[in-house]
Amino acid sequence: MKKVVLLTIAALSFFASGCDEGTGSASHLQTAKGGVNYGGVFKINEVDDFRSFYPHDITDVVSWRIASQVYQGLVRLNAGNLKVMPCIAERYETNHDATKFTFFLRKNVYFHDDPCFPGKKGRRLTADDFMYCFTRLCEPHTNNQVYSMFGGKVKGAAAYYESVKNGEPLPGGVEGIKVIDPFTLEIELEKPFGSFLRILATTGGFVFPQEAVAMYGDGLRTHAVGTGAFRLKTVKEGEVVILERNPNYWEADMFGNKLPYIYGVKTTFLKDKKMELEAFRNNNIHLVYKLPVESIQDVLTTFDQASAGGNPPFQIQTSPSMLVQYYGFLHAEGIFNDIRVRKAFNYAVNRDEIVDHILRGEGIAAKYGVVPPSFSNYPSATINSFQYDPDKAAGLLAEAGFPNGKGFPALTLQLNSGGLLNEQVAIALQSMLRKNLNIEIKFNMLPINRHYERIETGKAEFWRGGWSADYPDPENFLNMFYGKHIPANLEDRAYLNSFRYRSAKFDSVFALANSLSNEDERMKMLAKADQVAIDDAAVMPLYYDEVTRLLHNSVRNCPVNALELRDFSAVWFVEGP
Repeated sequence: MKKVVLLTIAALSFFASGCDEGTGSASHLQTAKGGVNYGGVFKINEVDDFRSFYPHDITDVVSWRIASQVYQGLVRLNAGNLKVMPCIAERYETNHDATKFTFFLRKNVYFHDDPCFPGKKGRRLTADDFMYCFTRLCEPHTNNQVYSMFGGKVKGAAAYYESVKNGEPLPGGVEGIKVIDPFTLEIELEKPFGSFLRILATTGGFVFPQEAVAMYGDGLRTHAVGTGAFRLKTVKEGEVVILERNPNYWEADMFGNKLPYIYGVKTTFLKDKKMELEAFRNNNIHLVYKLPVESIQDVLTTFDQASAGGNPPFQIQTSPSMLVQYYGFLHAEGIFNDIRVRKAFNYAVNRDEIVDHILRGEGIAAKYGVVPPSFSNYPSATINSFQYDPDKAAGLLAEAGFPNGKGFPALTLQLNSGGLLNEQVAIALQSMLRKNLNIEIKFNMLPINRHYERIETGKAEFWRGGWSADYPDPENFLNMFYGKHIPANLEDRAYLNSFRYRSAKFDSVFALANSLSNEDERMKMLAKADQVAIDDAAVMPLYYDEVTRLLHNSVRNCPVNALELRDFSAVWFVEGP
């Protein structure tokens, strides 16, 4: 008990530190044209640690949320409606069949001041910088996990990748990427791909200077040089990341005020959600994403009481989520190479019970496909998924040679540390497998970096996972199962298709869907691919998240969305408590 008490005191003291940086109080704010205010530091907490800030190696949401304040690309997604909008490219044009894109770059975009440049002064960005980054994206570096963004899509990307892999890089680089002039870039695709602009808005589309790569190399995991509204100031892994306002940022608001309005963003990494909520109540952080399930009713009661008095100190923001929580199987070898075992596990799990009793209603049981039912034009209801059926589960396990679980090998479920909810769901699943299949599983709790490293290198057999969309398209979820993403060797990293799932039928249907230009037909074909993955029990979907956020009432222009995409470049404060 002493350890718990000491941790609580230390954690709350940690959150309270640095409060003089500005919390939105009037004494720290300066009013500008249009009634907006400059000043304050936006404070937030993440339960999980970040993995990497290097754009081509960002595979987790925490790294993405931080790095997306530092880096930018040709286009970006609007945080209000998730539609594609211009960014470093002030405009773009496409040809008649959407296979060639021409981007016209802004001429007032500069990289952050950094020691990698002469005189530590950031230089102006040109089309050559995108050429460098996109060419690097098509090379087999060990920390390049997003090659699939261009591979098989951009003309010549696959050929260039193989040439570099074989030690003989094609002298012309990637055929489909051309610099027309210092501020004009052209990208040509092999064939039409409906979500190409959305893909360019992901981390693989971020631009960074080759000077930074030359100076820092792998050090870019914790260092960053971009063009965004904020620049990286302080990194203490597991403790805090501080971003400061970029004084040379190119963007201004409709009144001519230079962005960003706030002076910085401070991210802390306290692992206890209850302590995070307490820090929010004490005005030490401004936003809470995902409430502790055991605190939901208390928060709602507090909000209702405050609202009745006419002055709630916070607002509750909700949205459907583009995020699925699942348990993954390793298909390449071992017990889960048998489809009957995978199906038995899926039928043995009562997803409604997990949502009702563990999540307390904060989610949707995964009774559709792998794709969450949060896309308005995606036919989720047509997909037949697994219903709870313990008798069928037991029968399938017996068919696989393990009647009543007899002879089933020892099995460990790998979990990432960073939240009580993961453990609670795992304990519920452990109980269901014991009751319905007479199987005992053990847990292995790992830090998130180690967790994903073992998954991606084929060392985990059964694991807890979650997929949050990189961009708002069902294709992004199904891309996890595409056979072309499986590396030749089991121990090689596989960011996509870490399951090592192989299905010629899935691959053909998925590829056909991506070749269709009619959006309705594309969605129907993607749903067919989704059904194939479910029929093969490629994975065990558990539930779809729903976004619930608490936002301090002193914060303005911080909309909620299904991606939990955060853009702090135009956030500002009013006088708060």
